[in-house]
Amino acid sequence: MAALYAIPPTLTSKSEPPPLFDGTTRLYISVACPYAQRVWSARNIKGLSQIQIVPIDLQDRPAWYKEKVYPPNKVPAIEHNGKVTGESLDLLEYLENNFEGPKLFPTDPAEKEAANELLKHTDTFTKNVFVALTKLGSEAAQEAGPALDYLENALGKFSDGPFLLGQLSVVDIAYGPFVERFQVVFPALKNYDIAAGRPKLLKWIQAS
Repeated sequence: MAALYAIPPTLTSKSEPPPLFDGTTRLYISVACPYAQRVWSARNIKGLSQIQIVPIDLQDRPAWYKEKVYPPNKVPAIEHNGKVTGESLDLLEYLENNFEGPKLFPTDPAEKEAANELLKHTDTFTKNVFVALTKLGSEAAQEAGPALDYLENALGKFSDGPFLLGQLSVVDIAYGPFVERFQVVFPALKNYDIAAGRPKLLKWIQAS
């Protein structure tokens, strides 16, 4: 279990690459990146300790990462079966389809429909809330409000648990790293509690 949660040293421009494409499955991440955190969390929930974590310093990236691993030069990316795949939402599906562990994608038709809608909305949600952080005073709360209300309303659709589909799923993993940050940043910078007046959102945050 310790190996599952262990975080190796972060690799920089001065670091040698791991033995690439040697049959080892590697997940390239940045510890502070919410997109990488999505896939990292799914890997941990599924108990996939065979997927080696490789932290990359995004401020001092190794040249070999772009040249030999992933030309878009972004994280997360997975090295598996001789190829490298990127994009966090695609990688959540990749983990589901190629590895064992608890299922994170729903099979119930109503839950699948809700999951698809919520996953398609993630970029819009994060963009709108990040824009709200650029606003002054009460404008920040007004700008963020509709996006947060969207989550509050979504949390009311399934009653068998506190999560977006009732039980923990890929949807919570997709939104969680961003909401976790917004929960800290908005009170600190804008004196605004994102869960105020949103009891289901508060319960979800506490359960996540």
